[in-house]
Amino acid sequence: MGKTDEEASAFRALADPTRRQILEDLRGGELAAGEIAGRFAISAPSISRHLGVLKGAGLVTERRDGNRIFYSLAEDRLATSIGRFLSAVCPEQIVLRHTTWRSATETEGGTS
Repeated sequence: MGKTDEEASAFRALADPTRRQILEDLRGGELAAGEIAGRFAISAPSISRHLGVLKGAGLVTERRDGNRIFYSLAEDRLATSIGRFLSAVCPEQIVLRHTTWRSATETEGGTS
């Protein structure tokens, strides 16, 4: 799968509010599939399908431990997909944010 296909897959996965909420929930760290399902008022099989879409898009990873499946956010993949798109659409903003962030870091570190 090429970069364009990977990005399209990521954006399709992000189009659904339930999947975006799952990603937000995983921000705090790894969660078991049952824990994720317990946070929603939809069926466990529906959550399983959402997790499958997120995994297929490379936005989450899974780890099996016995009969439990744990999911984690694939932060680098998510950042790369969105960052590449933002860089193409509004490159000035990326440069501005990077410059602002670097300036703030240098000021905090006393290197300015």
